[in-house]
Amino acid sequence: MIKFIISLEVLPLRNEVLREGKLTLEKCVFPTDNLPGSFHLGFFVDEMLTSIVSFHPEKYGEYKGEGFQLRGMATLEQLRGKGLGNQLVNFAIVYLKGKKANYIWCNARKKALNFYLNLGFEIISDQFEVPGIGPHHVMYLKIT
Repeated sequence: MIKFIISLEVLPLRNEVLREGKLTLEKCVFPTDNLPGSFHLGFFVDEMLTSIVSFHPEKYGEYKGEGFQLRGMATLEQLRGKGLGNQLVNFAIVYLKGKKANYIWCNARKKALNFYLNLGFEIISDQFEVPGIGPHHVMYLKIT
């Protein structure tokens, strides 16, 4: 089941999956987590939070219209490949269409490129390094 959740609820999974459990929860907070228009989604299996994603309003480059950045996509390792993340992003697309957003963009880890490509995102940047995390590409999805 997909639910809107508060920013504090995403922190344990962000730390476990995206930071390999190496940080405190406070260090997993994004500065954009509680901006107006930001929202967080969680996929629950038997009342356990298993997959998360966060969005906040932010334009990218010269792209026109209302943009949202996708951040902090994470799914418990034992449940990856079962479509939970796909369902979260598709839920967000429908929600953002209703909000008249025009596109979603993200800084995608190199190892997650196929996940985003399969959702219809396209790569719009050269590869770049996020210090301490690894290689990324900016990806874009037009939604309206």
